[in-house]
Amino acid sequence: LPLLMNPQANLIFITSLLLGTTITISSNHWIMAWVGLEINTLAILPLISKSHHPRAIEAATKYFLTQAAASALVLLSSMTNAWCTGQWDITQL
Repeated sequence: LPLLMNPQANLIFITSLLLGTTITISSNHWIMAWVGLEINTLAILPLISKSHHPRAIEAATKYFLTQAAASALVLLSSMTNAWCTGQWDITQL
């Protein structure tokens, strides 16, 4: 990945991306999986839109809208699953 304006910011975004991915993969709970996905979204958006080119801003906006819809779907389906099974565990499908 190309460097951002600030190397410390670049390190924070890359670390957050790795943290979000690790949380999502290792979670046994639907809410923690959702939190990991949200951390990934917040970390990748500045990396996508860093070049201030109109296409980069458009790509970041499209990514955000798609991920927001997916996030709402994950929350809705996990709440429905918790309502039906009484548990928030991912293993209880």
